[in-house]
Amino acid sequence: MVLNFVWLGFFLTAFLAACIRLANGDLAVFPSMLASLFDSARTAFEISLGLAGVMSLWLGIMRIGERAGVVDAFARLVNPLLRHFFPGVPQGHPAQGAMMMNISANLLGLDNAATPLGLNAMRELQTLNPRPEVATDAQVMFIVLNTAGLTLIPTSVIAMRQAIAIKQGLVGFNAADIFLPTLLATGGSFVAGLLAVAWVQRLNLFRPAVLAAFALAALGLGGLLVWLRHASPDHVSQLTALAGSGFILSLITVFLVCGAIRRINVYEAFIDGAKEGFGVAVQIIPYLVAILVAIGLFRATGCMDILMHGLTAGFVSLGMNTEFVPALPVGLMKILSGAGARGLMVDVMTTYGVDSFQGRLAAIIQGSTETTFYVLAVYFGSVNVRDTRQALGCALVADVAGLFCAVGAAYLFR
Repeated sequence: MVLNFVWLGFFLTAFLAACIRLANGDLAVFPSMLASLFDSARTAFEISLGLAGVMSLWLGIMRIGERAGVVDAFARLVNPLLRHFFPGVPQGHPAQGAMMMNISANLLGLDNAATPLGLNAMRELQTLNPRPEVATDAQVMFIVLNTAGLTLIPTSVIAMRQAIAIKQGLVGFNAADIFLPTLLATGGSFVAGLLAVAWVQRLNLFRPAVLAAFALAALGLGGLLVWLRHASPDHVSQLTALAGSGFILSLITVFLVCGAIRRINVYEAFIDGAKEGFGVAVQIIPYLVAILVAIGLFRATGCMDILMHGLTAGFVSLGMNTEFVPALPVGLMKILSGAGARGLMVDVMTTYGVDSFQGRLAAIIQGSTETTFYVLAVYFGSVNVRDTRQALGCALVADVAGLFCAVGAAYLFR
């Protein structure tokens, strides 16, 4: 419903602005809008088609990881830490395993696998709910951690950057160079969401496993910041790209080796998963076409320029650098709609270039959090929970923190 009003607003605002320009003597405004309409639709299709190959590759590799038990191993690895965040879930309850599988799938960027696993976790948590229409503490925590979207590999964003880079004729472009900044942004979002829920639920996070995890993360972040202060920008850029591509290739190798050790036919497993890649790419075409044509009209009539000038003037008055402003709408839209934010990200990359600062920042923002209203509506709706208690407020805290961290990380790694 929210996206319906946003989408309709783009069209109506653009048409109104065009009528005003026409009244002022601009006879080219409607032909320009029509050209933008068809160009945006073609761009959406080309990007989705280019995405098919990359998604087939990744989903094929992920299927090997699933059958080799690597995803399950991730779940067992994070369980000693995350069980402290859900004290109301008994040890060994099926909800615990379902939540760990969902969080592990999110960590690996398995969007398609994460959603059904999350819905299953919500159903298991609902069996512990004494008041079925009111969210439990565990459900609120689970939802907020989902919207915070802690991700090791922003798979879909990397795939889309690669597809756009090919369309823009960039040779040797490393789409995985957003790996470290996105990890910092999504980590900030995760911590903010966790602390917000812990505060409203009066959770005691002073546990050895939790403190050790935070200490290791702080130590790693501190070491990274010290290194950044003494490294040249070019060296930082090269090592960031190396870290992203090296981690992904190493993970793929681990999946293949584990599959071979367990005597899985890795080739057939890959083909089985890759078959879904084309379907995923085709599935997003209508959504991408819808949002890109609306944004295209909004931009063609000058409305986007007016919005950007207004935001820029506001930040300039505060004495701030304004290079980040063009990517800011991606973060604002991400709260409302993942498809809308994806379309805005593509628009920024197409307008400024996928290798530009604005293009990289848009990608980092897109990979830093989940779509808050969508997650709340789908997950709580699947178990008929009407009173979501503090879930929305805590999720918005995570969203705001993720946006600030994404902008900071983009400047840090530029």
